[in-house]
Amino acid sequence: MEVLSLAELANAARERLDPARYDYFAGGADDELTTRANEDVFTRLRLLPRVMRGSGGGTPAVVLAGTPASWPVLIAPTAFHRLAHPDGEAATARAAAATGTIMIVSMASTVAVEDVAATGAALWFQLYPQPDRAFTATVVKRAEAAGCRALVVTVDSPVFGRHTRDLRNGFTDLPPGFVCENMRDADGAVRDIAFTSLDWSVLDWLRSVTGLPVVVKGVLHPGDARLAVEHGVAAIIVSNHGGRQLDTTVTTIEALPGIVDAVGGRVPLILDGGVRRGTDVVKACALGATAVAVGRPVVWGLALDGATGVEWVLSTLRNELDRALALCGAGSVAELTPELVVAP
Repeated sequence: MEVLSLAELANAARERLDPARYDYFAGGADDELTTRANEDVFTRLRLLPRVMRGSGGGTPAVVLAGTPASWPVLIAPTAFHRLAHPDGEAATARAAAATGTIMIVSMASTVAVEDVAATGAALWFQLYPQPDRAFTATVVKRAEAAGCRALVVTVDSPVFGRHTRDLRNGFTDLPPGFVCENMRDADGAVRDIAFTSLDWSVLDWLRSVTGLPVVVKGVLHPGDARLAVEHGVAAIIVSNHGGRQLDTTVTTIEALPGIVDAVGGRVPLILDGGVRRGTDVVKACALGATAVAVGRPVVWGLALDGATGVEWVLSTLRNELDRALALCGAGSVAELTPELVVAP
């Protein structure tokens, strides 16, 4: 059967992937309530379109933390892409380059950041700050030298979430031949990623060791959004880690309005979690997001057809977004306003 939507793509990827690998990507923490809710909440939000506005022209380019993109959808950082396809993150990046999309490459990439950057894609680098600050600085400088244009600091992971599916499958380590290539030290040894508690001073320290814009990922509380702005971040990614850290948290689209109010337009807001349709992008941008990021659908496309599969995911979302904008009477995402979204 021809795949016509991202939902169908997920089902096709389930059939293609080894069950343990599929569960690794699809699974969330504990009962996976937040993972499911991230998607479900979008189905409960209704669009209230306007008509007779003479709108047209499609989706505009955006500039996020100094990086231009052809449209307001980014590739969220996800680990271990070679578990889905032999070309791994390099294939994902080729699709990003072909569609003018910013890719946030994970610190836990199974392809080295230098090889991902060689595709010509616009890259941001996702970082888990490590207890060894000297090593962290080395990783940051490596990403900077590779041409990454922003540093995305994940701040919602003081400990590793409990993934029931992985425990049931015995999936606790990467298979032989797979490593986190960005965790190699000067001797070539691969270090384990340490999950550790952070405080706001780490952002100040990072800004002292790199000239890259610093973005924080994992903010849900308005108070934390205000603190992030005070510490000089260039953008905030509103994220609950795809439901993979703390289960039963608020969904990202539910958290968004409070963060919009707290930030007051001082920095761009990127919503990460549950986006599966172009209409979801419209809803997020109408409620105050500057852009959105997608994770799991990218992996499903990668699993089915490598770079071509990822490009299909991004092109499908782009076409859906352009159509939804036209049908909502909006010439661009900049024309979207909260009055276009109705909650039950």
